[in-house]
Amino acid sequence: MNLFPMCLETLSEDEWWAIYEQSDEIGYCLIEPKTGWKPKREVTVKVQETTREGYIKFNTGLLTQKEISLIFNHLPLDITFVDKDGIVKYFSESKERIFVRPKTIIGRKVENCHPPASVHVVEKLVEDLKTGRKDYEDFWIHYQGKYVLIRYIAVRDEKGEFIGVVEVTQDIKPLQAISGEKRIMD
Repeated sequence: MNLFPMCLETLSEDEWWAIYEQSDEIGYCLIEPKTGWKPKREVTVKVQETTREGYIKFNTGLLTQKEISLIFNHLPLDITFVDKDGIVKYFSESKERIFVRPKTIIGRKVENCHPPASVHVVEKLVEDLKTGRKDYEDFWIHYQGKYVLIRYIAVRDEKGEFIGVVEVTQDIKPLQAISGEKRIMD
């Protein structure tokens, strides 16, 4: 059986609409359409799970709070988020933790979480990110036998409004040792 005829028989109009909406991002196999397509009826059925309680809906899927927490905590890096007012709102608890953070920092001003000698540097960096002079800033240091990359990233909404800063910290020493290729099948 050919794939296309089977798809015509199997997929609903709503599923074809979902495919159509994502085609520009994924690309086209044979030809790019010259005109748009609209289903005969309005699309009314969305992903069923979006109506289930306990799920947080994103543009690209939906997850429970527990799943989100586990994902962040399994990434091989630290993530800390500071809101637009300079308040620490979140940090991940990964096994790869480089800088120890007690839960008591949640709700504190970010400048109160750094040594006094570096507070002015943190304040300047946050100001540069907030005003748009910078979108991110990287630092790298040797720390406790690790080679640590620290990236501060400005978080902005779709209108460009500053929402806060995310700090991502990772030991890059193992990455520097990578050479050649290792394919998924190796």
